[in-house]
Amino acid sequence: MKLGERLVELRKRNGYSQEELSEKIGVSRQSVGKWETDQAVPELSALIKLSELYNTTIDRIVKSGCCESSSTAELADTDAMVDFLIRAKRNTYAAHGAEIRPSRPMSHDLAYSEGDYSYIDSYLGGDSFCGEEAVWIKGSPVWSMNYCGRVTDEAFSGDFLKEALMNVPKEAPYRGPALYRRGDFTYHCVWQGGLEWFHGFEEIFCEGRKIYECRFHGGKIR
Repeated sequence: MKLGERLVELRKRNGYSQEELSEKIGVSRQSVGKWETDQAVPELSALIKLSELYNTTIDRIVKSGCCESSSTAELADTDAMVDFLIRAKRNTYAAHGAEIRPSRPMSHDLAYSEGDYSYIDSYLGGDSFCGEEAVWIKGSPVWSMNYCGRVTDEAFSGDFLKEALMNVPKEAPYRGPALYRRGDFTYHCVWQGGLEWFHGFEEIFCEGRKIYECRFHGGKIR
């Protein structure tokens, strides 16, 4: 695999467009395009920034085989897990799903399963809350995300939050979409990284006032 192809694969695996990547590492979008078409090679300073952003080594970026862990079979497995994760989210909290028996004192637990896949969302609190979502395949944990948030204004609508979360995007299957609006309410979500290692936050505004905020982070489990 050529360097340009590896750079494309790494960028897409981490959920960035060329424009977003160029902003993250401080180069032009044209430079990113030239790297990915093998018209130019990233300078050392850019490679250092790429390695930090993708949480990998420069050696694994520039050498053939750096993406061995992303074989066709593994990428297919990742796609299957993302599809399952989205269905799980759309069938639990976002869908006003019924809670299961709490796993901890006073926790709110929701679960979903299909074949070898299972998902549990468990959180504590109400207007201020902390929780964790996780996915298992054949009983082994493969992915987890922690989150912590709070309501900051009485205008908050739980129904609007669930409505936004129903629109979780495949390219970032963490919370809701980058932007969602209805009436006086506006939801937006910002994230960095890909499924293997990511963090971000979401907020809701009503008539320009912030009424809710939540931060999240997580990644794959090996």
